[in-house]
Order: sequence, then C-alpha cells, then structure tokens
Amino acid sequence: MKRQAGRIVMSADEVVKRLRKSGSQKTIDGMARYGIPSTRAFGVPMGAMLKLAKEVGKDHALAKALWTTGWYEARMMSSLVGEPEKVTAAEMTAWAADFDSWAICDTVCFKLWDQSPLAWKMAPKWAASKAEFVKRTGFVLMACLSHHDKHAADKDFLAFLPLIEKGASDDRNFVKKGVSWALRGIGGRSAALNKAAVILAKRLAASPEDAACWIGKDVLKQLSARASRGQ
Repeated sequence: MKRQAGRIVMSADEVVKRLRKSGSQKTIDGMARYGIPSTRAFGVPMGAMLKLAKEVGKDHALAKALWTTGWYEARMMSSLVGEPEKVTAAEMTAWAADFDSWAICDTVCFKLWDQSPLAWKMAPKWAASKAEFVKRTGFVLMACLSHHDKHAADKDFLAFLPLIEKGASDDRNFVKKGVSWALRGIGGRSAALNKAAVILAKRLAASPEDAACWIGKDVLKQLSARASRGQ
C-alpha cells in the first residue's frame, strides 16, 4: 500500500483485508433482515465502505479486481471506486449476471452505471431479460437515470414507458419494485412526464393482474400528489 496523488493505492487483496477487519456479526444479522445474502459477506457498514472508497479514490482496474473476489462488500466497493467512462458493455453484462440481491444491483446502478453513456443502451435491453435481478437492473437503471441525468429530454424517458408497462406484468418481488421505482422516478422529472406516468399508473392500477395493480397503486400514491401541485 502506498500513496499516490493524494490517495492510497491498494491492491484488491489489501482492500479485502481492510473490509474483513471492519466486519461484524451484528451487521451480517442486519443484512439478513433486509433480504441481503450474507454467505459471502463480512458485515461491513455502508459508512465504512464509503470512507474506504474515499481513501482509495477512483481506480477502475481495482474495481474490476474487487468484483472477481465475489465478496459482497468488495463488489459494493467496485461500484464506489469504478470509473463510469471506462465501463464496457461486456463488463456490465457480466456483472449484471452476477447480481444476487437488490442491494448490489441498486448500488452499482446508482453509484456507477447511470453515469456511463452506455446506461441508455443497456437499460431497455435488460428490461427484457428473464433473469430476475438482470431484469430489475434494467428498471433500476431507468430510475437512476431519471434522478441523475439532468440533460436528458422528456422524450428519452417517454420511450421507457412501454417497457415499464410490459414489465409491470412480472409478479416477482424485486422486478415489480424496480418497475415501480422507474415509473415514480420518471414521473418526478417534469410536469409533462408526471402526467404521462400518472396516466400509465392509473391504467396499471385498474389491471386484473396483481403485480400491475400493485405497481399502479404504489406509483399513484406519490405521483398523484405531485400532479395536484402542478409538479
């Protein structure tokens, strides 16, 4: 371990050792309560990972090496130290196939992938996947783009609505929650998108399909209030 340009240069093994020392059974028990697999986890609080990521700085080679270790916290660190401009489609595809929890899926999307220019291409592709967490990733990425891409036009998000409507028929828990997040996020960007999202949410709420109905009602709780305030 050495210092370079104001940051600590560490190998993947050194990062894993730091993570291992920061873990606790209490945190592992907490992970279980939130449905996060802990068989390959040390039990490190998110705050400790954020602190370590700040020390390490951005290092995409390290991010890739950490991912291959298979440890939950190491993969979380991958999302924190990875460099969006260096992400490749092949890498995104491989990582998404490894996702085994909402936590790692959402963090990678929120902290790394939604800043990549590839996000707009990969989101609709993954939304059509049959694999539960890969499919969730497509919709979570839509949600993250709605929060973070300040330059995207409304029409870019309107193109996601047919995919959201189709995805709403999937009754798997992590998929339907991802679909709901995507629709809520899009509806929160502008008055025009709010109107379009509310129309879709009402249609879903009236659906005879349980998953679609749940998503529609879940979205309407938030978006109807915004619509009444004129966004």
